Amino acid sequence: MAESEYTLPRPEFDAPVKLLIVVAPFYRDIADMLIAGATAEIEAAGGTHEIVEVPGALEVPAAIALADRMSNFDGYVALGCVIRGETTHYDTVCNDSSRGLTLLGLQGCLLGNGILTVENRDQAVARADPKQANKGAGAAAAALHLIALSRKWGGRRKGVGFLPGAGEYRIAGELKDNPKA
Repeated sequence: MAESEYTLPRPEFDAPVKLLIVVAPFYRDIADMLIAGATAEIEAAGGTHEIVEVPGALEVPAAIALADRMSNFDGYVALGCVIRGETTHYDTVCNDSSRGLTLLGLQGCLLGNGILTVENRDQAVARADPKQANKGAGAAAAALHLIALSRKWGGRRKGVGFLPGAGEYRIAGELKDNPKA
């Protein structure tokens, strides 16, 4: 007997949301299906998105961390596909990309992880096909739900924890907004 899966209702927003989709298109056709699912979910929630590509799944967390520090996205969607090969490199890529995304989430980055980790191509297609349970859409939904929680609880706070607030850090001994030549 197959178990039924519960899906949360799509969140609604008073103000628009903007997400960055970071995709590792190593398997282009799989990546395109994941992107289609993610973009459809974001647009169904009234959001907008941008897409950037990185060389592989290991670079996805770094790109999201960079965007989170330097841009103005509300949340992020990580997409890609890792198919087991003949070496242990699969384990490294799966574990380290997942760990990087988890650490970003624990630091307050609002993201959904849609990086597939599968044994073979058939499993990847089954998880990326928009006619089935598209994991790109699921990752976008996860990011949207975290954004909704963040807005419910008052939005993002700057200067919390070990991160300095705006204008609180120094570059070469000077305040960042008051450099001296």
